[in-house]
Amino acid sequence: MTIRKASPASSLPEPTETELEILSVLWQLGPCTVRHVHETLERHGLAYTTVLSMLQIMYQKGLVSRDDSERAHVYKPALSKHQTQRQILGKLLHRVFEGSATELVMQALGSAKPASAEEISKIRARLDELEAHDQ
Repeated sequence: MTIRKASPASSLPEPTETELEILSVLWQLGPCTVRHVHETLERHGLAYTTVLSMLQIMYQKGLVSRDDSERAHVYKPALSKHQTQRQILGKLLHRVFEGSATELVMQALGSAKPASAEEISKIRARLDELEAHDQ
């Protein structure tokens, strides 16, 4: 049985758009075989061999781990969805916003569809948490 452990988040490459689609399936469903991932992504027009190749590449990159103790290999994400989001956001923050969280948040709130009342409430709650932590 070979199960590759995750590398530190900072050393993993940023997933491509297709890799993120595959990771989303794994985050949602848990460990899966190639066939299960393919069945879930079939509506995206990805062939079985494409999903297989992508998972093999993702394994080599360290984005997924693989249990090959059974005939059908079972893949799972090396990092949680939250860890991956933080990694991508951190890189974006430094690459595009010169490290300014304020600029990133202002752009996110100003350029996307208007935030819902529920989203604004969550943002306020998070800001309150941050303020309480600073005091």
